Amino acid sequence: MRDGLLDPRAVLLHESASGREEAIRRCGRALVDVGAVAEPYIEAMLERERSISTYAGEGFAIPHGTAAAKEVVLRDAICVVRFPGGVDWDGERVTVCVGIAAAGDGHVPLLAALADVLLDPDRARALREATEVNQVIKELT
Repeated sequence: MRDGLLDPRAVLLHESASGREEAIRRCGRALVDVGAVAEPYIEAMLERERSISTYAGEGFAIPHGTAAAKEVVLRDAICVVRFPGGVDWDGERVTVCVGIAAAGDGHVPLLAALADVLLDPDRARALREATEVNQVIKELT
């Protein structure tokens, strides 16, 4: 994963959410807070989720905006938001959300890198159990 995509301030490891929508809003807020997206991107993430679940397996979800929202992406970025207590994701339990913002096709290598992590049970577990920002950055770079 290329440098600059994961701002350490966008790694939140001790969050809680009452449900999927609140979890997605938390991801969107993290991307807004690091200057990667404008505020309307959060609604676009929720819209995407209503059309297709972003649950990815292994306790992970990968919320991202709709194609129409690319115009409010200021720069490609990801956030990693961990919910140690878990969030009900349409019957699945999610503990880590990796939010993605990409203008153009910047999300393709991001998703490929993420798939590599999720396909490796040890790396996936390390991400799910990470309690330090540097652990997350190490796993994803």
